[in-house]
Amino acid sequence: MAAGPASAAPGVPGVPGVSPVSVGPGSVGAPPPVRPEDRGGDHLTVTVRHAGAGKDGTYELYCHPGGGSHPDVRRACRVLDGQTRWGRDTFAPVQEGSVCTLQYGGPATAHITGTWAGRPVDARYDRRDGCAISRWDGLVPVLPGLGR
Repeated sequence: MAAGPASAAPGVPGVPGVSPVSVGPGSVGAPPPVRPEDRGGDHLTVTVRHAGAGKDGTYELYCHPGGGSHPDVRRACRVLDGQTRWGRDTFAPVQEGSVCTLQYGGPATAHITGTWAGRPVDARYDRRDGCAISRWDGLVPVLPGLGR
């Protein structure tokens, strides 16, 4: 069979067989808008209670790439990245049987859920003693700073 002329369908001038792609709103060639559930990377929901005005609330934190409603996404992601180690749970509770100072850091509580480093997270924080205060403070600014 002999090669015939290029198709009569409209194409890109000077390039036979290639048709133009529309990139206008709603076109087939444009990607859909990004939804929260479609984001890649790490996602945490941080809920803080009884920490005081301007600190209580529920915040979304996305890392890799950064985003969300958290008040300090860049620093929070940097702290989490710095604490992430292979074989160690970044959000592990205080080890059972730990000797902790008997100091009270206030009524603040926090709950962190989501996914970090490909693993599910469901961690609770409070400030009931020196170990719990240290664990909380180690995650500032993921959790709000409550220092003196």
